[in-house]
Amino acid sequence: MECYFDNSATTKAFDEVAELVANVMVNDFGNPSSMHGLGKNAEDIIKNAKTQISKTLKCREKEILFTSGGTESDNIAIIGGARAREKEVGKHLITTKIEHPAVLETMAYLEKEGFEVTYLPVDENGQIRLEDLKNALRKDTALVSIMYVNNEIGAIEPIREASKIIKENNIKTYFHVDAVQGYGKLMINPALDGIDMMSVSSHKIHGPKGCGFLYIKDGVRIVPINYGGGQQKGLRSGTENVPGIAGTGLAAELIYKDFDNHIKNLRDVKNYFLQKIMDEIEDVKINGKMDEDSAPHIASVSISGVRAEVLLHALEDKEIYVSSGSACATNRPHLSETLKAINTPDELLDSTLRFSFSIFNTKEQVDYTIDVLKTIVPMLRRYTRQ
Repeated sequence: MECYFDNSATTKAFDEVAELVANVMVNDFGNPSSMHGLGKNAEDIIKNAKTQISKTLKCREKEILFTSGGTESDNIAIIGGARAREKEVGKHLITTKIEHPAVLETMAYLEKEGFEVTYLPVDENGQIRLEDLKNALRKDTALVSIMYVNNEIGAIEPIREASKIIKENNIKTYFHVDAVQGYGKLMINPALDGIDMMSVSSHKIHGPKGCGFLYIKDGVRIVPINYGGGQQKGLRSGTENVPGIAGTGLAAELIYKDFDNHIKNLRDVKNYFLQKIMDEIEDVKINGKMDEDSAPHIASVSISGVRAEVLLHALEDKEIYVSSGSACATNRPHLSETLKAINTPDELLDSTLRFSFSIFNTKEQVDYTIDVLKTIVPMLRRYTRQ
């Protein structure tokens, strides 16, 4: 039985999305900047995708900027937003210690450019303390970037409360949110949440890879970080990925269709897994919260006495696919900064796997996985180096 539990790394595309992308590639292949009929068809496809996405966010269609995915969206928002605000506000930035590398590496780049960055700590559940944010804010804080859902342990950050604190300190400070793991799993309304910019990746919601979008609140100014033909109002030059955009729009529509039932089933499978692994596998630790305040699709499990990479490949041999951390940077083994930030014991840092679920997963797959773990974990523990 194949069990794909690495959905935070990427998801299987909806069948309807795959069919649409293929159809656009071979039938509606015009350049949306062209003035002939095929170009107009491509332009209409982009407009339709904006409509589909904006309905899920209750925002305006003009507030959607298409990108190549979450990483580019983060770069555009953070670099472009910081540069747009540095003269008027200042060169101080704030983020958290548990952000995705797309945010942390971008912040590191801006530090080399002369910006000052404050990195907020998190509590044992992976959530920021609002008091820490309040104390870190300054009048010269140009931009704050906080993820909606942590990609390793599923912590949900207090975004709405954070925005209120940020804007009370300085209404001109931009607030960016990486929602790559939150969009499609939570009901998100950027206007109500007080979000200025928000990053989303298509392949996390059963859409195509190589596409995503950045929500940019109307009135927010960004300095472009690439230049060319001036597409998308000059904010991101380059011919739009029309097939990817079409697939992204449809994936967004489908993931929010019958949303409550989707999330209930998703959380049921996750909770079933957590209960089974705690009941049937000895010496395991669940990282982060397990209740409704956690993401419905991510479970971080530390299994003492077993190296994560070894267990990962042992599970792979049984067609069970999981992750030993964030799989969005490279496949190089590394100790998780998120696990360090929540004070995970040293002996468990290299013994933690992430199981991330989708609406395609079942309790039968969980049963099979637990049965496999009951066999291989004791065996691996016997051979683990002392």
